Amino acid sequence: MQISEWLDKELTGRQVWLLFLFATLVYILPLILADYPYIDDNWRALAAGTGWAEDGRLFAQWFYNLLTFSGAAPNIFPLPLLIATLAMSWALTRLTFHYFPEPTFAHCLVVLPLWYNPFFLQNLSYQYDGPSMALSLVAVIYAITFQSPSRVQHLLIPAALIALAIGLYQVSFNVFLGLCCMELLRRTDDPLAWPAWWRLIGCKVVQVGLAGLIYYATAFSFMTQKRTSLLNGAAAPLQQIETSAGWVLEKIVLLFHGGFAWVFAALLLCALFGAVRVGQRVLERAGTGLNKTVIGLLCLLILPVLMVLVPGVSLFFRDFNEGARTLMGFAVVLVLLFYLSHLALASVHGKLPLLLLVPLLAMLSLSFAYGRGLTLQKTFATNALYALSADIASRPALREAKRIYMSVTYSDHWLVGAAGSFKQMPVLHYLLNIDFYMLAENLPKTGITNVVREKERRNATLVGYQGYPPLVDSLFYRIYLLGDYGFIVMKEPARVRSLQW
Repeated sequence: MQISEWLDKELTGRQVWLLFLFATLVYILPLILADYPYIDDNWRALAAGTGWAEDGRLFAQWFYNLLTFSGAAPNIFPLPLLIATLAMSWALTRLTFHYFPEPTFAHCLVVLPLWYNPFFLQNLSYQYDGPSMALSLVAVIYAITFQSPSRVQHLLIPAALIALAIGLYQVSFNVFLGLCCMELLRRTDDPLAWPAWWRLIGCKVVQVGLAGLIYYATAFSFMTQKRTSLLNGAAAPLQQIETSAGWVLEKIVLLFHGGFAWVFAALLLCALFGAVRVGQRVLERAGTGLNKTVIGLLCLLILPVLMVLVPGVSLFFRDFNEGARTLMGFAVVLVLLFYLSHLALASVHGKLPLLLLVPLLAMLSLSFAYGRGLTLQKTFATNALYALSADIASRPALREAKRIYMSVTYSDHWLVGAAGSFKQMPVLHYLLNIDFYMLAENLPKTGITNVVREKERRNATLVGYQGYPPLVDSLFYRIYLLGDYGFIVMKEPARVRSLQW
């Protein structure tokens, strides 16, 4: 069979699953090859620690307890990520048949951005947290696609899946709400009677309500007060939301740089033509003018609602997290653009939807560039670790100190080796999210156990400003010794000059 014929033919469930399995594995391959313990992974691997229950993620803790046959979380990377990727392949297959009963290769491309979301790379970077975040996405997809002739099952099972998703990672709730919006948009193609629209909306509302009750009765009770604090109503909450939303928008814009800007501009243009076709179908529906107007307005509101759902519920918490890992909702925005673009391109020619491969390849190339960035960071961090540990181990006074406080100096210029990539792909620096020299939790890997990170008193930083002579003066840090206590003070790294070879 020729390739052109294979691309046009209807695919079986097994073929769709194999396609997604290959696509998802290729996307995470750079992360597996880098094998870099990302931020929290360091202390979790050191202590086989969990600590997810107090964050309201009880099911993430159960996942590792079950997988490791223990009451803790020994490091077994990449097994959890491979399991989550396998589950995601099944979930994407299910969603594809939910959207397109007779899928072709081009139809599969429409849902792939749920995994190929550029900001999701930061989620997947966590060797511990990444798999549970991915599984929360799997649970959301199954909640959307579940169908049953039993009304009780149709309400309870999706509700349980939503509660499971939230108990794995709360931000995935944004994805569920976004996929609910996609369900409304898809129903413009169906000869769905007006009351059925309201039944669909009501069903989702009931599922969310039941999910909230299940989550409250299980994982929520373990959550600490800090995680449940909402915005202070007396401290201009609307202004705080506006500030946070503006910051998120500023980071999203980093993605649209260079060739990425042209690719996504073309995608947006195609999506606009697809939106026009949706509008035409709304006008062609049977029903009164009022019903068509309401449906049309709901469809128009979908895009702004999805944009709000990019940060979503995190906007309303006092402890706003600015990391890319909270932007899972951006995946549904991409699915919407792909869905509308597919409508527009398919109406012109049957093979034109294959052009959706271009933005997917762009996001895949970003994944590999990000993987190389992790590799460079791993090399830099390894060299830093051995340099610092050698300075401590070679001096008995430091080796025998009761405690050594390490300052944490944040800078955008530590990773010199990736400066060129950061310049060409500004979003890489945001995704990498590593702006420190090293973490105190790394030193036990070399046998140094008396180094701790400075906290409220900022001991190391204060000592560095007092004018004491350093015991060690390195390119990146100084080490002071006062009695039985040492202090590591980081230097601000020099900015990268233009290099010509």
